[in-house]
Amino acid sequence: MRFSTLMVTLLASGLVISGCATQNGTGSNNTAKGAAIGAVVGAIAGKSTANHKNKRLVIGAAVGALAGAAVGSYMDNQEKALQEELSGSGVKVIRDGDILKLDIPAELTFEINRSDVKTSLYPVFNDIAKVLRDYEKTMLVIAGHTDDTGPYQYNMNLSQARADSVKQYLLGQGVQSIRLETQGYGPNYPAVPNTSNSNRALNRRVEIHIEPIVE
Repeated sequence: MRFSTLMVTLLASGLVISGCATQNGTGSNNTAKGAAIGAVVGAIAGKSTANHKNKRLVIGAAVGALAGAAVGSYMDNQEKALQEELSGSGVKVIRDGDILKLDIPAELTFEINRSDVKTSLYPVFNDIAKVLRDYEKTMLVIAGHTDDTGPYQYNMNLSQARADSVKQYLLGQGVQSIRLETQGYGPNYPAVPNTSNSNRALNRRVEIHIEPIVE
């Protein structure tokens, strides 16, 4: 119980810091973003560091693992491929260390109060899936977020359904199931304060966190 409470606390504080950092921020901001992204990946993939490591070992046995300098080069190439495929799509590719995050605005992906991916976004998700298939030595965490309007449990369910919907689409495009995890956070971890309509729009998002599988 103490570990679970600590993990939730770290995750909450890390994500708030991440929402305040910019893609081209200072070294301290990048460190904060890295901690937040890593917390999301670790919290969803396993309840403890050991479980997270075990998850990576299972994936590594299935798709292979990276070691040493190969990790950075692999993620460099994957980042470049994602930037090229997603240019002009509205999806942000954010890099911190050896972890990538795709920040996908919900208004681009879903109709209001719906969890099925818009047909207009199929080409974008096809491009994402193509890169993920080409760079299979990674585990993926799909996180759904909402703003703070409406009933809390409704938002929790909606954010989970949207994350699951993205997962199912990627599965349909050939991304291995073993690599995918989902979590709906509802309004719990806003990227920015829910103090205006424009801020709430930023908080309605789906994120795909991409972590390399290492030996």
